[in-house]
Amino acid sequence: MPINITMPALSPTMEEGTLAKWLVREGDTVKSGMIIAEIETDKATMEVEAVDEGKVGRIMVPAGTEGVKVNAVIAVLLEEGESAGDVKGPSAAPAKAQAAPAPEPSTPPVAAPSPLTPANAGGRSSLAVPDPVLRPDERNVGARIMASPLARRIAANKGIDLKALRGSGPHGRIIRRDVENAKPGAAQPAQGGAPMTADGLILPQVLDDRVYAPDTYELKPLGGMRKTVARRLTQSFMQVPHFPLNIDITLDNLLESRAAINAAAPKDVKISVNDLLIKAAALALIDEPDCNASYTDKGIAYHKHANISVAVAVEGGLITPVIFRAEGKGLAEISEEMKDLAARARDRKLKPQEYMGGTFSISNLGMFGIRSFASIINPPEGMILSVGAGEKRAVVDDAGAVIVRTVMSVTLTCDHRVIGGAEGAKWLAAFRRYVETPEAMLL
Repeated sequence: MPINITMPALSPTMEEGTLAKWLVREGDTVKSGMIIAEIETDKATMEVEAVDEGKVGRIMVPAGTEGVKVNAVIAVLLEEGESAGDVKGPSAAPAKAQAAPAPEPSTPPVAAPSPLTPANAGGRSSLAVPDPVLRPDERNVGARIMASPLARRIAANKGIDLKALRGSGPHGRIIRRDVENAKPGAAQPAQGGAPMTADGLILPQVLDDRVYAPDTYELKPLGGMRKTVARRLTQSFMQVPHFPLNIDITLDNLLESRAAINAAAPKDVKISVNDLLIKAAALALIDEPDCNASYTDKGIAYHKHANISVAVAVEGGLITPVIFRAEGKGLAEISEEMKDLAARARDRKLKPQEYMGGTFSISNLGMFGIRSFASIINPPEGMILSVGAGEKRAVVDDAGAVIVRTVMSVTLTCDHRVIGGAEGAKWLAAFRRYVETPEAMLL
């Protein structure tokens, strides 16, 4: 039976993408692991690997096609003994054709599973999706069980009924590890909880000619990233109980320390204020572990490491690359990693595992002169820190004298399901201690 190659969900927020380039042609032989196409998502350009082996019988969606829905069939592989005549439907025309419509999946928050369903139950789905994008946990139903050939052979040798397993591969496909970890007659547990959906959260906004005359504005279609940001942040704002905590922090010591560090560092190393804030936030999370947490329906997840997401503005939206285990990294390493991530974020070259898995976010608008603001939480993270500009202000010292200090206002937005006011206040106190006495970061 022909094997359907479908449009993959290369990130949990992806609903559609652009099939940028085909790296194979009809008639080419494809082997497992071979890169066959490039797909532009709402966040990055990704390479697609084949899972199965076979011959490209038909390309259903031509290169350059925009708006291809997740799960739409984009090509068909033929197994040994099959011919192009076994494939139903026409080949893709050279012109920019529209992709075949497919059921539109719901879009969850960052780390929730994407509720995808196999496209075209009559064929198998063949795509490799990079970790850590989570796959569906639905049971394989119907006459056709989605499983790789290797998984079928192992199951037959072990006497395992594939109908009892839940696949962890692309689109619920049963793969080798699912069978190797299963016991005869036993079903594997579902991965994650029930996927959340944003259906109905954003009401359609209609431009009324009685309000805005058609010739008074230019309408630009929403990009994939802008749609994703709108949906996820609307969902977060409506479903997560936010509350803000505000404090002012004196920056003079930190600025002096930064100047001394950069003066002593190699010429190719330049530490920014943001690098120091990332390190301070990470250490504060380790000091106050109750704040390094995420809410789930099964309980509160307390994270063992401080993975700091940093908001980066890109064309058409924003993305939050992650500095993993930031508490254990030096300032030079954080600086180098952040520069690399930010550059590739703007070029949309990040991999999903580089912008997923954060436990805390920082959004800094100080460079734009913004004094104070409050960000919307990026689920499943429990907190996000909004950083304003450092500016000269009159401050009263302990002796009652008025002096000039460089002061920065920050706002910590908390998920009240996870973090109470007292816990948030303790974290801010720890963060301020590291910023105002930066030498404490070296201890």
